[in-house]
Amino acid sequence: MRTAATALLAALDAPARAAATRPFDDDRRRWLEYRPRPRPGACLADLDVAGRKAAHRLLATALSPAAYAQAMAVVALEEVLDRAEGWRRGRHSGDYWVAVFGDPARDDSWAWRFEGHHLSVNMTVADDQVSPAPVFLGANPATVRHAGRPVSRPLGVEEDLARELLEAIGPAGRSAAIVADEAPADIISATRPAVAAPLTPLGVPAGRLGPTGRALLDQLVALYLDRLPAELAAREAARVAAGERHFAWAGSTRPGARHYYRVQGDDLLIEYDNTTDDGNHAHTVLRRPASDFGADVLAAHHADAHR
Repeated sequence: MRTAATALLAALDAPARAAATRPFDDDRRRWLEYRPRPRPGACLADLDVAGRKAAHRLLATALSPAAYAQAMAVVALEEVLDRAEGWRRGRHSGDYWVAVFGDPARDDSWAWRFEGHHLSVNMTVADDQVSPAPVFLGANPATVRHAGRPVSRPLGVEEDLARELLEAIGPAGRSAAIVADEAPADIISATRPAVAAPLTPLGVPAGRLGPTGRALLDQLVALYLDRLPAELAAREAARVAAGERHFAWAGSTRPGARHYYRVQGDDLLIEYDNTTDDGNHAHTVLRRPASDFGADVLAAHHADAHR
């Protein structure tokens, strides 16, 4: 990440570099905005090919190959959505922004973000330890179909695996897991820089599931952690392995209808919703409520510095 971030800044001309660089203590470092809104940083549409490629190489350091492919599908959907809206809003696949907080070549603590509509990847580094959250991926339309068959479905596995879990846990498990007949309008954590506390665990605890249900819940958690590169994903899996996990569902269980689910564990929050555009507009996020935006690695850094 240091190498890629340093290369990115070197690839930018002076105005773009000024837009992309921020102090590490900038309040906008703790920022999550997946809606089409103004955001800090340098816009990829304003960069030359070398600058855009450098930004994508930095993004790729934070994502597994599969998640990088999902991210690129999300970016491409901006053109699909713009067409579906009659080109009224001028959405475009260059409307993604990159920002670097601090100096990756010199500072012990620094951070970066790659963000635009339905994509926000936030990485914080302290003493070369990476804190990889929040990571948000969304899709609108969630599914594009032709003759009744999907031709584009970037977040399909996130939905299908949760439905498989819901089916496998049986009537009693579903009764405990389904916490509301109506899905919330959006993910509960929304765009807030900190998850509202306390966010009470809802639904069915893993300890009440049978072997198949527990295995599928583990697979669902792994699906989100595997958005990260293998080394980071393995470390995060070890960090969240302890303690109870809860799986909760809200809304219809019928495919194509509005629905929501979340998984909570020790310093783990996974949320998924598909609740607008008649259940064809998905949001997903991986957060670590006590450690988002590097709270964990920065606390360790400050404790070591003042020992």
